[in-house]
Amino acid sequence: MVVRLHALTVLASQPELLASFWGDLLGWERLGLDLLPDADAPMRLSFQGADLPRARLNQVHFHLTSYSASQEAIVARVLALGGPHLDVGQLPEEDHVVLADPEGNEFCVIEETNNWLAGMGFLGEIAADGTRDVGVFWAAALAWPLVHDEDGETAIQPPEGGMKIAWGGPPLNERAARNRMHFVLITDDLDAEVERLVSLGASVVARGDDVEMADPDGNEFHLRQG
Repeated sequence: MVVRLHALTVLASQPELLASFWGDLLGWERLGLDLLPDADAPMRLSFQGADLPRARLNQVHFHLTSYSASQEAIVARVLALGGPHLDVGQLPEEDHVVLADPEGNEFCVIEETNNWLAGMGFLGEIAADGTRDVGVFWAAALAWPLVHDEDGETAIQPPEGGMKIAWGGPPLNERAARNRMHFVLITDDLDAEVERLVSLGASVVARGDDVEMADPDGNEFHLRQG
């Protein structure tokens, strides 16, 4: 593989607090401010300090499944860990429950009867705001197959199965100046991979110890030498 998904970085004013919250909730092994994934997730979670207040809905949020424990039990656990309910305009008849972590990052606990995430682990999906173009880009960038492509909505999944990444299609939410979460990719050949990703529709934002890039929707991600 030319490139692999290494991490989802979460920018936080209190990274230690968020690492503890998510480590306790997911049950993932912690290494400093990183959470090492279980067998069902393809990347770690990495928490990084940043002064980036939450002003609107995030471009990315998590979908947690209710297959290993009931939705009610998971919601109760989140509340006990300090994560409140959150109103993002969801309708009363919707079956999922919207919650937030201690810094207000929204996530959903999906109902037990949901078939889309059947067979997934506890962190079943990263749900993102984005166009079809960006879903097609990430499928090509990671060499993950498109498992959904309909009405502007897309989803990809590792070839061996496991956690999905999905994009909801238009209409898109208003974008923040900078997202609070971004992907980190690792490659053995940095220059060649930058060139390949640009050919797929990415752009270079800045070069430093790693290369900051943007996908076709303008969402930043980082590429580094592995």
